[in-house]
Formats: sequence, structure tokens, C-alpha cells
Amino acid sequence: MTRIYAIGTADTKAEELGYVAHLLHLRGCAVVTVDIGTRPATMATNIANGAVAAHHPDGAQAVLGGNDRGRAVAAMGTAFARFIASRSDVAGVIGIGGGGGTAMICEGMRALPYGLPKLMVSTLASGDVAPYVGISDIVMMPAVTDLAGLNSLSRVILANAAGAIAGMVAQGSAEAPGKPAIGLTMFGVTTPCVTAIAAALRESHDCMVFHATGTGGRTMEKLADSGLLTGFIDITTTEVADYLCGGVLPCDADRFGAVARTGLPWVGSLGALDMVNFGAPATVPTQHAGRLFYHHNPQVTLMRTTPAENAAIGQWIAARLNLCDGPVHLLIPEGGLSALDAPGGPFHDPAANAALFQALESNLLQTATRRLIRLPHHINDPAFAAAAITAFRALT
Repeated sequence: MTRIYAIGTADTKAEELGYVAHLLHLRGCAVVTVDIGTRPATMATNIANGAVAAHHPDGAQAVLGGNDRGRAVAAMGTAFARFIASRSDVAGVIGIGGGGGTAMICEGMRALPYGLPKLMVSTLASGDVAPYVGISDIVMMPAVTDLAGLNSLSRVILANAAGAIAGMVAQGSAEAPGKPAIGLTMFGVTTPCVTAIAAALRESHDCMVFHATGTGGRTMEKLADSGLLTGFIDITTTEVADYLCGGVLPCDADRFGAVARTGLPWVGSLGALDMVNFGAPATVPTQHAGRLFYHHNPQVTLMRTTPAENAAIGQWIAARLNLCDGPVHLLIPEGGLSALDAPGGPFHDPAANAALFQALESNLLQTATRRLIRLPHHINDPAFAAAAITAFRALT
């Protein structure tokens, strides 16, 4: 039997937690209430805080044995993530919380598989939720009022939340496509290439396209680590430029790590490595004054990478790909890296591209399965997309 897990701190959010459980029971849902509070509860729950705390690697005392609330909250988050991941009957999770509760509950939600319903009612949901959601599929719902006892508005919000999680669980999972899934990376300036590749492969593969915004690359690689992908067509590696040059859409130090860990076939390229992303012009760091910029829209400013930056990017990518023992084919689009990097385009800079290509050729350790292939095409030319398709099919 599967159940909806209702999570909250039963020391401070007992009234709200009990109300949500009551609403779910009225809908005929099987409910498990879980206390993740770090102080004595004011209501009985199906799972007490001590039982959750016992899942901490250092035992319950690491969570409940001290007087430092900040440390206890962090430890309970770790314990809850291990607790919820160990349960085999979770059909969905609904959490209610303020600052501490949101941090603890979302840490556990992030440990759950994609597609499993996760709804967090939080006093923080109207602000920057990136630290809580990460690369997961958590749905954040603003609590509007503080969660400090029920009132006429909070009753409506919590009733909507209970209805939402019940509906998501009742809907169930969509039918699986029955085709092997592959991850593709795309940016607006590489759309023609990736669209053509996905169209050509969609009949044989479930094509999952990820927006290369930092979170996109991390999500794709998490899916690969989870066994949900069978390969990569990683055309748009622009997140590396932001990581090394201080942009706002960076990858992290583990980019290409899943490729190395899984050994899955990888066909990749250098899409949009001609640019670093910033926000509105006023947000661009002052040290970049005098650089070449392109104003994509009022909220997005793009900065052209220099030969020196491209050389560093090439060295970094080569070092990461050298860790990959599975089939790896890196395709070099000699005609340009993005829609902006074409003859007559604002970012057309053959010297900068040459520095990138040379760094890759000098540092990538080519083997029978790890290859660098130069192509005399722009990245958005149909011939380049066709070459990527051919390379991927050859590896699979």
C-alpha cells in the first residue's frame, strides 16, 4: 500500500500538520504523519521525531542531544533525507514549514526520485527557492500567512495544498515511452542543431532536452547517475564558460562526472562557449568594463569569451573528458559555436575559437574510444547535426 507522507515540525506546526492530515483522510488517502521537530511534540504523529533522528549516520543523539538549534536543524535534515529515501511506500510527500522546516523537508524531498509528487507549503516560497529546490521537481506553494496557528486564509491555502498532492498522487505516473532515454543540452543559440538532432532520433529514443542554464546540466547528469539515461548528446557545454569566467549560469566542478562514472556513450560539442551569461547590464562585474557584450534582452547580457579564457576552458574540458573511459566523441564546429558566432555575427572571433580548439587538441588524450573530430561546419549547420547523429548511432 502506498501512502502520502505529511511532514512538519510537531512542536511548532502541529495544528497545521494535523489539519492537512485530516483533509487528506477526508479524501480517502492513506496518510503517514511525520514529525521532524527538534523539540518535544505537541501532537502525536505516526512517525516520531526520534525515529527520524535515528537515521542520522551518528545516531539520534547527533540530532536531538544538544542545545544548538541551528546544528540540530541541519542534522535533522540529513536524518530526514535518509529516512524518507528508505521508505518503500511513499506515493507523495507534502511538507509544511517556515525557514527551518523548509530546509529540512526539502533536503529529504531532493533525495526522492523525479516524478514522485513533492509539494512544499512554505513561508519562503515567494522568494528565492533555488537553495531548497535545487535540481529537483519540488513544487513550492507560498503559505502567505505565517504558519503559527490556523486562520481563515491558511485553512484555504492548506486545503488547496492537500487537494493538489492528492490529485497528483491519484493521477499516477504517465505511461513510459518504452524507448531508451538520452540527454541533450540546448541553448537558444544552438536550438537549430539540437532540434534537428532530437527530431531525427525521437522515433528510436526518448529525447530529454535540457536548457544549459547550470541546473540543466546538473539535472541531466543526475538522471544519468540514477540509471535513467542511456547516453548523452551534449552539444551545448556553455555552462563551463560561466563556471570558469564568473557567469550566472555555471555548472559545478563535477560537470561530465556522470559521463565518467557511468561510461555511457557521450557525443558532445562546444555550443555557446563563445559567451558568458550575466543579468541586466548594471549587474555585470566592473572588472569586465570594455569587454564585448551582446544585449540579448533587458535581463540577459552576454559577454564574448577571449582567447585566454577559451584556452582555459579547453584545458578544463579536456581534463574532465580524460577521466571518461566510455565512448566519447568531441565534435569541433570550426565554422562557429553559436548563432552569434558566425561570419558577420557580433561574436565572430576566429582567433578566440582557435585558442579553444588548440587547447582541446593539445590536452585531450585521444584513444580508440575517446576522440576529437574537427568538422568544417557551423554548429547550427544541418551537416553538423547530421554528423552528431551519425557519431551517436555509431557509439550505440
